[in-house]
Amino acid sequence: MNVLFRNRKWLAIVVLIGIMVVLAGCAPSNQTTTTADLQLGNFWEKNVVYWFALMLDTFASWFGGQYGLSILVLTIIVRTLILPLTLKQYKSSKAMQALQPEMKKIREKFKDNPQKQQEETMKLFQQNQVNPLAGCLPLLIQMPIFIALYNAIYGNPEIRTHTFLWLELGAKDPYYILPLLAAITTYVQTKMMPQTPNNPMQAIMFIFPVLIFVMAMNFPAALPLYWVYSNLYTIIQNYFLYVRSSDKGKSKEAPAK
Repeated sequence: MNVLFRNRKWLAIVVLIGIMVVLAGCAPSNQTTTTADLQLGNFWEKNVVYWFALMLDTFASWFGGQYGLSILVLTIIVRTLILPLTLKQYKSSKAMQALQPEMKKIREKFKDNPQKQQEETMKLFQQNQVNPLAGCLPLLIQMPIFIALYNAIYGNPEIRTHTFLWLELGAKDPYYILPLLAAITTYVQTKMMPQTPNNPMQAIMFIFPVLIFVMAMNFPAALPLYWVYSNLYTIIQNYFLYVRSSDKGKSKEAPAK
């Protein structure tokens, strides 16, 4: 993999981890407000957080005040809206896999000239209209959504005092069940994606689950609950995109008896 591609991948990883770490400690522990009060806040609160809070309140009213189910509905809506980006990521991943033989030839041909190797690899991407950073796009899009959802949940007194299953949504999970589920589902949904040789993104297969577990231990339970819902959505999605399509491809390639 060329140096530029590798550096950009790691830059995206560092930025994402940095945002998540900063987010972990950015909200005051005693901040509460109502959904209506958000319209009196700053631009972010009035134009983004308010609508997430309103949707959570509305969906909860459909289920007799169950905010745990409200978060599920909002998760499904958000993930479905970004599905076109996910499909674009899938196409880019398939295209990258198809280019692996050509990329290997370039690495071998210019093994003593990293700059030329990088230029030829980027030229190969351009000729085949492949964006090597497309895999980061859905995650980048989700970050502002996650931050808005974090603000909407953390500041809502209804959610902070609500009980769902064994959880108090405004407090940490005392049994660490939810952080563990968040970490496991994060690993599973990453593991299901096809792996390409020398891809630095493979390293975060083990980094992200640990990071998610540590953060989920310190977040109000409503946030890890969103992670678990989102990961389960992704697992189902990856089954149809990668696992099932791969099985169909193998069955077509198998010689008829």
